[in-house]
Amino acid sequence: MALPKQSEDFPGWYQEVVKQAELAETSLARGTMVIKPYGFAIWEAIQRAVDDRIKATGHQNLYFPLFIPYSLLEKEAEHVEGFAPEVAVVTHAGGEKLEEPLVVRPTSETIIWNTYAKWIQSYRDLPLLYNQWCNVVRWELRPRIFLRTTEFLWQEGHTAHETADEAIAEARMILEDVYADAVEKVLAVPVRRGRKTAAERFAGAVETMAIEGLMRDRKALQAGTSHYLGQNFAKAYGVQFQGRGGDLEFAYATSWGVSTRLVGGAIMTHGDDKGLRLPPALAPYQVVIVPIYKNDDEKGSVVAKARAIKDSLTGVRVRIDDRDEHRPGYKFNEWELKGVPLRIELGPRDIAADQVMIARRDTGEKQTLPTGEVPARVPRLLEDIQVSLFAQASAFRDEYSFDAKDYGELAALIADPGGFVTGGWCGNPECEAKVKADTKATIRYLPLDPEPPAGECIVCGTAAVERATWAQAY
Repeated sequence: MALPKQSEDFPGWYQEVVKQAELAETSLARGTMVIKPYGFAIWEAIQRAVDDRIKATGHQNLYFPLFIPYSLLEKEAEHVEGFAPEVAVVTHAGGEKLEEPLVVRPTSETIIWNTYAKWIQSYRDLPLLYNQWCNVVRWELRPRIFLRTTEFLWQEGHTAHETADEAIAEARMILEDVYADAVEKVLAVPVRRGRKTAAERFAGAVETMAIEGLMRDRKALQAGTSHYLGQNFAKAYGVQFQGRGGDLEFAYATSWGVSTRLVGGAIMTHGDDKGLRLPPALAPYQVVIVPIYKNDDEKGSVVAKARAIKDSLTGVRVRIDDRDEHRPGYKFNEWELKGVPLRIELGPRDIAADQVMIARRDTGEKQTLPTGEVPARVPRLLEDIQVSLFAQASAFRDEYSFDAKDYGELAALIADPGGFVTGGWCGNPECEAKVKADTKATIRYLPLDPEPPAGECIVCGTAAVERATWAQAY
């Protein structure tokens, strides 16, 4: 089945790619999904990239329960208010009404900080640098596979620190050295780093920082967040420690997370009208070899040669597609749809000429290559594809990043062509809300390092205190 064109129906294109590439499908409960093996392999590659970086910075993995007593959620007022519309609550179990309702975790700050109160007694116990991989449930009103689902997979880091400076440095380090590094180097998705406005912060956070990517439909995607929580949760859950001077002090907190929405982000950043284009670092199969033959005699020799080529590609993820029920053209289209970075075509004539035909998914370019050069050239081609996809995505983002001179231009650019639109902002939430009401765009980020005020607020004309970047977003 042909895919819709991105330019004509991007949401339809996305849904069909997810379906036809066998990444995931909707399940029975509203907003839930079944992640199929090919889609889960992409998620596992993301997990490895992020987890390796988390552990390299001195953090350890652990696990907390799925169910949280409702009373814990109520202790941090801003947090419970922020999550109340999304919370799923268990009221009955074992055929009886529970004495206290249980929340199905939307995030784990509450139960973790309640536990940290038992683990932290002295400054010598700090910092606590912990992370967990798990599922969470948030009752999503407008679900879309990978991007917004009622249940999704993620990691959530929760750290406790002796000082505010340590916690702030932690939150920023995770954003830049873990999230941005993994997303740019493995997913090949260029991201902008920045702070969120008060209206867009995580519920209960003092400061939220985020990485934002620009998708092919020129909408922004929040690809990861890192929060400085100050002492809010420590005070709510009584997490105190004896400081170096002997006084009791409250710990400083961070939390941070990325989720399966990154799979959707990779699809929408790199995909084209033929389907996925996967960066080699992310692809379940980096190379697919398609043997071409007319009869069993040819099949035996061609498949044997394909296996020899596969064995020569040490350290490369290779799939030989020797299915008899499909013709080579069908296989070419299928693996293009699934975004495999390199395709090797091999038939009797190629064997006789001691060569192979190689096709790049990112550019469509085809070239013949002597068989003996395959082990050395293929890894270099994969490196080039990884760099090329990042460069293409960066150029696209930069093409659709604008500085607006006035409010009319801001609104016009957001409407068409879309993308990131930057202008002065006075800091007034009323101006922020006006843009959202008029254009459906939100402030995606403010500079990580506050810059000197420049010019006027693009909305109201008073003195600007920040340069804000707006976009419509997922």
